[in-house]
Amino acid sequence: LRQRWDDLASFHWRYPVDDVARLLPPELRADTFDGDAWVGLIPFHMRAVRVGPGPVVPYLGAFVEINVRTYVVDRFGHRGVWFCSLDVPRSPIVAVARTMFALPYCWGAGGHEVRHDAAGEHHHYRIERRWPRADGPRPATDIAYTIGERVAPDDVTDLDHFVTARWSLFTQRRGRLLRGDVDHERWPVHRVVSHRIEQTLIDAAGLPRPTGEPHALASPGVGVRVAWLRQVAP
Repeated sequence: LRQRWDDLASFHWRYPVDDVARLLPPELRADTFDGDAWVGLIPFHMRAVRVGPGPVVPYLGAFVEINVRTYVVDRFGHRGVWFCSLDVPRSPIVAVARTMFALPYCWGAGGHEVRHDAAGEHHHYRIERRWPRADGPRPATDIAYTIGERVAPDDVTDLDHFVTARWSLFTQRRGRLLRGDVDHERWPVHRVVSHRIEQTLIDAAGLPRPTGEPHALASPGVGVRVAWLRQVAP
């Protein structure tokens, strides 16, 4: 698959390793930075989705996504992303992604707005999950943030690199661990100068509600290629 991740932001919180490990299959362990696991809330606008060199997929080629993710290592030392959930406002995307990629996509109502003024570039993402249904209030997220200046390559921190430089994803199908390689250029990253986050998606993933200020980054976007999944040797 080829696609673009545009108008992207990442908000990450520290978590005890045990909180994350209990969500993972036994073949994976939590990848850590500074002794802790990290859980991210990632809003972005998916665009130009296509299969191989083919044309952009009509209607399904552009949509908003907000995912909850953490970072893992398999027994061979491959580092990658583990998705707790991926919420989109396109129900056919959910069916295709769950079938072809065994990823926990969820369907909801949401959108993305951007505006510019003298104070900078402001983004607003929101989504409310409609399926799978859960008892109680629907999991939802409302994120507003303002982008600051770009971070010079030499000023990108080790933590910035830890949460952005990920070259594979892991998932499971019928008890088998699968890995797909991910290829993209280095994220051009900006600091986030202000943000407001109201969310229950992380809670719905089975994690304690995050506390404290998140590590926050924004990026205008990158082009991405995702390989077909293959089984990790048991």
